[in-house]
Amino acid sequence: MKTTTALALILMMGAPALADEIWVTNEKDDTVSVIDTDTLEVIQTYATGERPRGITFSHDYSRVYICASDSDAVQVIDPATGEILHDLPSGEDPEQFVLHPDDVHLYIANEDDAITTVVNTQTRKVVAQIDVGVEPEGMAVSPDGKIAITTSETTNMAHWIDTGTQELFANTLVDSRPRHAEFTRDGSEMWVSSEIGGTLTVFDTATQTEKAKITFEIKGIHPDRVQPVGFEFTEGDSHVFVALGPSNHVAVVNARTYEVEDYILVGRRVWHMAFNSDRTRLFTTNGVSGDVTVIDVAGRKALKSIKVGRFPWGAAFRPTD
Repeated sequence: MKTTTALALILMMGAPALADEIWVTNEKDDTVSVIDTDTLEVIQTYATGERPRGITFSHDYSRVYICASDSDAVQVIDPATGEILHDLPSGEDPEQFVLHPDDVHLYIANEDDAITTVVNTQTRKVVAQIDVGVEPEGMAVSPDGKIAITTSETTNMAHWIDTGTQELFANTLVDSRPRHAEFTRDGSEMWVSSEIGGTLTVFDTATQTEKAKITFEIKGIHPDRVQPVGFEFTEGDSHVFVALGPSNHVAVVNARTYEVEDYILVGRRVWHMAFNSDRTRLFTTNGVSGDVTVIDVAGRKALKSIKVGRFPWGAAFRPTD
């Protein structure tokens, strides 16, 4: 064996494997914390614009997009260095957004303007601004990219947008203060959480009609504190983990029967969450306690709390290999 080849093998064997990451926005610190999914420790903290909330990655994970709500901008960051590369036009007070399957168009909820702004991430130009209800918040896009959803907190509606025409084609009522929306992976259902209403509403995508409504009840906790916000589907869409806000619990819902199967105690004021690569662990952002709870998905129990910045809000997964 040549010396150079042997040396290369030794270096490769001795080099530590890069762990995957969970990125968490801290809206009171104007930072994003990066958590190593193996060591369950914060490995980096990067500065952002004012009041970062929504966060998502490009499909190849080479760019991270962050809603800097009080800076009225979507910031584009290099995840390898934490450098802010540029801002995208976003309209006023961007809260949440969703990246279209084309990896080009961002659909952004502008809370102060009652509009959804569509931005081309390559040209950095606004493609459309769509009038929706008062205080838009949640955003979702169907797996086939044909439908975008905006939820409006004050109008209490889910607004259905044809992404081909950038126009509304339906408006459906939900319970008070809808916060988050997600499609199932086959696109057949669209789910919406209602924070003050205390419910999850399930819609048939083809007809935009309500299929089910899920309620929550935690022993010893007043119903007013059970406030559904972010939620995530497990692999195969068999279950949904739902952040229940100031109740400090995450619910486990059977996505086939729409029944609540379990509740998991986490940190204070749980907002949003993200899975690791194989979806065996779930990371929840707990705003008031300023930490992230790591949940064992199979065991349905909390494993650890990780201190991050003040008022962690959004979370997103990034593979590093």
